[in-house]
Formats: sequence, C-alpha cells, structure tokens
Amino acid sequence: MKRYGMTIPFPGPLHAQRGAIEELAELGYTDVWSAEAMGEDGFTPLALASVWAPSLRLGTAIVPAFTRAPAVMAQSVASLATAAPGRFAFGIGTSSNVIVERWNGVPFEKPYQRVRDMVRFLKAALAGEKVTEDYETFSVKGFRLGVHVDEQPPIVIAGLREGMLRLAGREGDGAVINWLSADDVARVAAIVHDEGDGKEIVARLFVVPSDDRATVLAEGKFAIAAYLNVPVYRAFHEWLGRGDVLQDHWDLWASGDRKGALEKIPDHLVDELIIHGAPDECRAHIDRYFANGVSTAALAILPVTGVDPTQAVRDLAPRRG
Repeated sequence: MKRYGMTIPFPGPLHAQRGAIEELAELGYTDVWSAEAMGEDGFTPLALASVWAPSLRLGTAIVPAFTRAPAVMAQSVASLATAAPGRFAFGIGTSSNVIVERWNGVPFEKPYQRVRDMVRFLKAALAGEKVTEDYETFSVKGFRLGVHVDEQPPIVIAGLREGMLRLAGREGDGAVINWLSADDVARVAAIVHDEGDGKEIVARLFVVPSDDRATVLAEGKFAIAAYLNVPVYRAFHEWLGRGDVLQDHWDLWASGDRKGALEKIPDHLVDELIIHGAPDECRAHIDRYFANGVSTAALAILPVTGVDPTQAVRDLAPRRG
C-alpha cells in the first residue's frame, strides 16, 4: 500500500486546526507527519490529530535523538503509542548541529552512535524491560517505563548516507529520507533493503503546487541553501555526487556572498529537489518517488509567495480509486 501523508501542523495556532486536520482524512490522505526544529514539538500536534481524525496514521519525521534524555524520550513515545494504539510510527534521527548544538546547547557528538543507542534503549523500555545499561553515548540505571504499551510502535530512522541507512534497515523498521530527488531514492532505498526485507521508506517531500516557475525557482533556492549548507546535508549531497554542481555555491556561501551563492544553484536542482507545477504535475512527480522505492510520502507544503497552504493541501489530495 502506498501511503500518502501530509506534514502538520499547518500555519497558525494549534487549537484552530481541527477542521483542517479532519479535512485531510476526507480528502483521502492516510497519514500526518510532524517534525521538530524551531516550531511546535513533534508530539503535541499528533496527539491532537489522534482525536480529531482517528483514521489517520501518525508519525514523527523526525524527533532528534539528542534533545530528550532517554527516559523522557521513552515517556513521550509511549504516551502517544498508547493514545493511538497501532497508529503511530516513531521517526528518530540525528537532526543537525544547528538544532542540537546551537539551539539546544547539547554537544553534537557521535550522532550515529547516539541514534543507535536510543533506538536500542527504546525497544527495551517500550517492551517493559527494566533497563540498566551502559550504552556508548549514555548510561541508564534501573529505569522501567511506567506505561504499558500493548502495540509497539514501529521505529523509523532518518538516514542520509550509508551508515545511517544501514542502521535503519538493520535495527529499525524502516528509514526516513529527506531532501533528495526521485532518482536518488533507488540508490538510498536499496541500501536500507540490503539490511532487511519489508522496510518502510518514508520520504519527506517538499511540494509547491504553483505554475509560477520564476517565484518557485527564486524562493526554492533559499530553501535549498538553508539546508544544503548544514554540514550533514552538504555531506549527503556530496555523497550523492553533487559536489561539482554545488561547489561554487558552497564557496560563495562560506565567503558571505549570499546573493552570489544563490545564483550558483542551478535551476535543474530546484526541479529535482522541490516538487512543483500544476497539481497533476506534482502528483506525477510524487509517483516517481513511489516508483523508485518510497512507501510513504510525507508531503510538506513549502511556503512560497502566492501559494495558499489550505488550497495546496486540497489540490495535492491523492487521486480517488
């Protein structure tokens, strides 16, 4: 089954979003996925959606492995898993040095090991075990989760390069992927499946249902620059083979020439990384991600001048039948 999700929350206060989230189910969306960076936390919007639209599956894409201590992370995951049994998938990842270190004051050290350790701890804690363990990146002494979780939520691990993708396939129930082209998916998904069959591939896809190509190109380049100058994403796109395409951009960005750096992002890269155009063109582009190995599309409406997010959600609704 291809799952067709939407990123929440939408712009505006959470208490006012019931109607919009209820409409997602009516429009044929199967999932809602949250993120956690500088806005709302990853769990509260999903808790609201679990009540407002009980047919939707809930997922985090993603919660950083660094910004909650192990016991608190287990409590948060267990709370949502018991609020929506069988309907919650927990997505966890390293996040980035910007979010972890600059914004939260936590050293961004041994990211691979931190995610691995947190996944192993969560599996034990959610299974009801009393955990006393010296993991590589933290220690837990005598913790037993005080919440009984009947249905263990699947854990999907955010992966960019090979190490994390293999971890997702080996120790997770699948992977969360982000900021890549439809053609990139085949390479990335194959690594996950090398480690285990039947793994879910969740792709966070940035979408702009707009025919205003000039605006999408201009504003899309800002969005690309905001991500691809973060070290983990730069390394990802170098690994994907875009080093030559983006080197001039990175050099100018590092020198402080933001305008010149944006001009060095080629238009074709916006076309590859941001889904845009008329709604049917967007759906056709999304279908390419599915064809190359994505099992769950978590759409995110990229804020672009002239695009109404409410109408965009309606325009992008999955085809019926």
